[in-house]
Amino acid sequence: MFMEEKRKVFISYHHMDQDDVNRFVSEFSDVFIPKTVGVKDGDFNCDSQDPQYIMRRIREQKLQDSTVTIVLIGSCTHSRRYVDWEIKASLQQGQTLPNGLIGINLKYMGETGMAPQRLADNLGANNSGYARYYVYPKSEQELRRWIEDAYQARTSRRNLIHNSNEMMHYNSKCKVHGITH
Repeated sequence: MFMEEKRKVFISYHHMDQDDVNRFVSEFSDVFIPKTVGVKDGDFNCDSQDPQYIMRRIREQKLQDSTVTIVLIGSCTHSRRYVDWEIKASLQQGQTLPNGLIGINLKYMGETGMAPQRLADNLGANNSGYARYYVYPKSEQELRRWIEDAYQARTSRRNLIHNSNEMMHYNSKCKVHGITH
């Protein structure tokens, strides 16, 4: 029997959605190997306010051996600076290929969600850009296809990456609920 390769996937999310993220990782544990800040493999600790330093540490400790980044979209994910930094680090090109990039609404979001700006900048019209954005997967096979497409995009669509925006310095106001968590 042919065994499909499990890609190492970095999961970016808003801490407020921790329980939903844990359920996603558990539900799809047969599809990918999770690399996350705060899920299963311990928390990321960094006592710096320097965005470049933090981004480098995220890349070294979490993204280094991952090939795809999934941004799990909850109600206020779009407003979080760490999510922006993780996406920026995922898209960086240089000594290694960038990570493939996928946005997925958490189950409670249904079909409505607000992508973080840096993710939105990479979607293009009708998912024609570097990244892709989906509602919650219906099956392991569907998620596996999405991850494989993102993995292939690292070479086939990398010319479509938009990553020049300045990094968020502060969390912004949550536009869905009108609050900042």
